[in-house]
Amino acid sequence: MEIKVIIKRIFDICIALAGLIVLFPLFVVVAILIKNDSDGPVFFGYERGGKNGKPFYPLKFRTMVHGAINQGLGYTVASDDERITRVGKFLRKWGIDEFPQLVNVLKGEMSIVGPRPTMMYQIEKYNDFQKKRLLVRPGLAGWALIHGRNAISWEERIKLDVWYVENWSLWLDIKIILKTFYIILITHEGVYGKDGVNDSFV
Repeated sequence: MEIKVIIKRIFDICIALAGLIVLFPLFVVVAILIKNDSDGPVFFGYERGGKNGKPFYPLKFRTMVHGAINQGLGYTVASDDERITRVGKFLRKWGIDEFPQLVNVLKGEMSIVGPRPTMMYQIEKYNDFQKKRLLVRPGLAGWALIHGRNAISWEERIKLDVWYVENWSLWLDIKIILKTFYIILITHEGVYGKDGVNDSFV
């Protein structure tokens, strides 16, 4: 195993452990709010493709009504989506719904920085260039996220992700993390796609 891969894994473990310890009180508060706001579980697990397309289940705080995938727009989400709960709107705006994926980082299924987890039906449509996106673990933060997030098309996002895969460095990861904090906490850019509807990668 390359030394830079080992360094990245150590970096991931340290950040994930520290994050889970610091954020534990917030997790408890969010769990209580979700249970009081709507029926259903606190967490939502959904099958995605990880490194080399291997299926896994990233954890998220539930932001939509229970069984939302079988209603409305299905896997696609809109800014005015009636399936999003009151608490869910707040969690999505501030990116808090993604925090439980620190557990996936500890398990080695994800990294702090990398392409966002991919839906399995998307992987089936990938060409050889797009499959390069799967050569690394998916991440909580990513190069595509800080360059438009859901506001840009999947084609653009994948090109950015492949560039990250081919140009990765620890310093690049640090820059991405800092820029991600700015986008999530200050600008809230790219939570939803063009015209308020996320690109479904059809």
